[in-house]
Parts: sequence; structure tokens; C-alpha cells
Amino acid sequence: MDHGTRDELLSRFAEAVGSVTVAHPTRVAIDGPPAAGKTTLADELAVVLRAQGRDVIRATIEDFLTPRSRRYRRGEDSAEGCYHDSFDFGALHRVLLDPLGPGGDRRYRQAVYDKATDTALSEPVRTALAGAVLLFDGVFLLRQELADRWDLRIFVSVPFEKTLDRARTRDQTPSKSAAEVERRYRSRYMPSQQFYFDTARPAEHADIIVHNDDPRQPAWEART
Repeated sequence: MDHGTRDELLSRFAEAVGSVTVAHPTRVAIDGPPAAGKTTLADELAVVLRAQGRDVIRATIEDFLTPRSRRYRRGEDSAEGCYHDSFDFGALHRVLLDPLGPGGDRRYRQAVYDKATDTALSEPVRTALAGAVLLFDGVFLLRQELADRWDLRIFVSVPFEKTLDRARTRDQTPSKSAAEVERRYRSRYMPSQQFYFDTARPAEHADIIVHNDDPRQPAWEART
């Protein structure tokens, strides 16, 4: 287990990305529970890699959600629905992971869905450089349907109660109280994550685990 500053963590991750030798863009998964700090970490790492001259593609699982009618067909509070119905993995493979993977033509789209309007997106097709890096953040990225599609797997670990504390602040709006945020987390998100941990065991598949309890003073361990 290594401990250090945020900058030291990002430097270590940049080294890990640079050590991947593949003949196609490097596909990096940044997995972890909601409010663990995945998006922030991916955005910060993108800045570091771009400063080193790497072409970075930033994408997120939130842009591969299924429509609300499918996503909530078991109910908006359903943990089972959160795990099984939330994401369009077929589209994710088809438009992003496969084109950037072995034998792919590098012609990709980085989003297929707009959550705000609950409509499909017609993103332009782009062509990635062979040396590009895909930084993809989201939940459930090391489940069976996805685990073998990544060239580097990062898991951001934070205790559930701490992620809940963060979510109360992050997700609260004038129309959604902190109590409502907590209720939703305890009924839908936390049980779905526990099911994921029990069945997919994501930490066992990660190349690097980040203990992000205190983002300013993280700890990390390489599993390779």
C-alpha cells in the first residue's frame, strides 16, 4: 500500500497508463460506487495525460444509460433494476469499446443517450489515434459483461457511509432534500453495489485500487 498526495497518485496512474503496450487505443476503466470520486479522478488524470502529449477520450457510463421506461421498469427504487436495467452494454461495446479495441477501426462515438431529455443522441463519429487513451468512468465496469474489455482497470474504494455523506451534498437540489437523497441511496444504489461486490468481486479484477476516503491524501495498491 502506497500513500501520498493527489499529485503523486495522478503521476502513478499516468505511469501505469504509459506502461500499457497494445496496438490500439488504451482503454482505462475507472470503477467504484456512486460518489466515490471516479469522475473527478478521470478528469484530473486526463489533464495530466494531455500535458504529456497523449490524446485523451473522456467518456462515462452515464452516457450509455437506457431510457427511463426500461431503466425504472422494476420501480425507481429497485436495486435489482439499478444493476440489470440501467445500462446499454450492447451500444457501449458497439460504438466505443470494440472500435477502440483489438481489430477495431478506431471510429467511435462516446455517447448514445442524453439523460436530461431521455432521448437518444446522434453523436458524430470520430477517429481515434492509435496511441489515444480512453478514460471511462462509471459504476459496475468490472462486471462480467465488461471486465475483459479494459486494458487498465482502476477501482476507487470508499466506504458506503462516506459515499452517502458526499451524495447528500452533491445530489441535493431545491426539489430533492438530503433525506430523499439518503432514502434513494439506501434503497437503490447501495444494495445494487453490494450485489455487485458479492457477485462480480471488482476489487479482485482491478489492476490498481485507490482508497479515496480522503481525496487529498489517497492510498493506492497495485495488483499486478
